[in-house]
Amino acid sequence: MNNSSFKIGVDGGGTKTELILVDPAGAGVATYMAPGCNPSQVGPDQARTILLEALRTLRAQQPGAVIQTTHLYMAGAPAFWREVGAALSGFGTVVTGPDSAPVLELATGGAPGLVLHAGTGSFVSARDPGGSIHYVGGLGWKFGDPGSGFDLGRRGLAVALLELQARPAGAALSPLAAALCAHTGLEDYAANSRYFYSDAAAQAKIAAFAPRVVELATANCGPAQQVIADSLTDLARQADDVIHRHFPRPTAPLPCGVSGRILNSPPAATALRSLASQLNWPVELRFLDTAPIEGVRRLLLAAR
Repeated sequence: MNNSSFKIGVDGGGTKTELILVDPAGAGVATYMAPGCNPSQVGPDQARTILLEALRTLRAQQPGAVIQTTHLYMAGAPAFWREVGAALSGFGTVVTGPDSAPVLELATGGAPGLVLHAGTGSFVSARDPGGSIHYVGGLGWKFGDPGSGFDLGRRGLAVALLELQARPAGAALSPLAAALCAHTGLEDYAANSRYFYSDAAAQAKIAAFAPRVVELATANCGPAQQVIADSLTDLARQADDVIHRHFPRPTAPLPCGVSGRILNSPPAATALRSLASQLNWPVELRFLDTAPIEGVRRLLLAAR
């Protein structure tokens, strides 16, 4: 085996950083999972440290391999990651790109089309008929990211807090409000409100409520279903703008990938299908169950 033809690919997000080492035949021979490294969430110094330690750990699994190229597909400021990539030594030619690239590759296989993705954050990415790549969203928790874990958690908690605020003494709780109290261990509006506005861990706690919202929506909890519908309506508006701006007259249905655990959940998938129909999208929805790291591997192969 030619030890100078190995390649490394990295999918770096807010929740996790996943790496793959690809051999000369294009097969993944080693993987590694590290914590999330979005510099907007963990800070630039910690983001850099997480990536460097992960790269060294992955490479140590194949100590004889000489790395030809390393691709970094990362959440966060592109200029920051270009700077980090330029400073890497011993990892071959370093290419940086947005974390949208792997899921767009999975959705369209290099053809024109788009992908909607939601994890901790969310975005819409598209490849137009001329091959140009476009990106919308990914603004972070302070400015929205509809459909994301943080947005679903925030909206679900807001609905539950309003119920607690207006709840008569001794009244039974709805499933959503009961889930809020179980999530925080606090029983009334004042205590929960105080927690979310004063505790340093509250931001992570907000995003961590999203799976519970999805579970309740799957179990036909009306308020939870409405939370998902409202959040995805805002994401659909972003996608609708991308479709009309970059695909004004498609001659065939466009591949439209749907990526991430949240968007692939039954209540979110139902809401997206309904929105796509209402908005008359000229697309074929493709619900992706393949991990983004496979998209990274495919991009590494395509870069030969």
